[in-house]
Amino acid sequence: MDRVAFLVLQTNEMLTCLLNPETLVLRRSAGVRVRQSSASLLSGAQLSDDPVLLTGGGRTELELELLFDVTLSGSTVTTEDVRDLTGPLWNLAENTVGTDAYRVPPLVRLIWGRRWNIPGVISAISEHLDDFTAEGAPRRSWLKMRLLRVREINAPIPEAPAAAAVAVPLEEIDLETELAEENIRYHIVLEGDRLDAIAFQYYGSASYWRLLASFNGLDTPYALTPGMILSIPPAPSVVEQLLDMVETGAESARISFSSILRLPLFSPLREQL
Repeated sequence: MDRVAFLVLQTNEMLTCLLNPETLVLRRSAGVRVRQSSASLLSGAQLSDDPVLLTGGGRTELELELLFDVTLSGSTVTTEDVRDLTGPLWNLAENTVGTDAYRVPPLVRLIWGRRWNIPGVISAISEHLDDFTAEGAPRRSWLKMRLLRVREINAPIPEAPAAAAVAVPLEEIDLETELAEENIRYHIVLEGDRLDAIAFQYYGSASYWRLLASFNGLDTPYALTPGMILSIPPAPSVVEQLLDMVETGAESARISFSSILRLPLFSPLREQL
């Protein structure tokens, strides 16, 4: 049976619980708070709800109730005082010296089998002690812990995506230069690649996956196979307009036929001419 454990990331120490919790409570608070003025809450007689401010972020908490009893088998520590078992968990809520000299609680991972692996910090802990010996040593502890989830350890902070390409009137663009062969990039498909992720990688917008599918003649976004080479057009907004004009049959004297034939999608037609 897999037991609940806390992995202390700074020391790689694994703290295993004596028994698994009977219940586990998850609580999520969104990044929302009531708007306030400098003096008080914003209010109005005609408002049905208080105006709110969307702050982003939020908070995810997990609450566990654990039982420790020195009279139960399964512990690797032989003791008459249950606090010898719960002390290492209690210390997870104590501030330790961080790498930048600031005192912070240790980062931990809550691990339970293969279904739970959550990074966080212990924000609160309490225990109810009973079954005392004649010397005053408690033999049983009802321990409550609250874990506050944190961003995945060593995960890169999401960067603001690059601004999506803005549609520019075609008459203002030198198509021969924009769609020149030397300006087209290529992407070798790897295992697990998706069109939307590739579009975000090159254009900063996942919405351009449809363009990549049309440009490369893919009938479905799931048609990617490892080793496939995708052509990445240099001017997505231009190519998108060209493809749209071809699909709808629109005509424009300002678009050269050679520019349209330059697209790999129309390579069979180009070979026939």
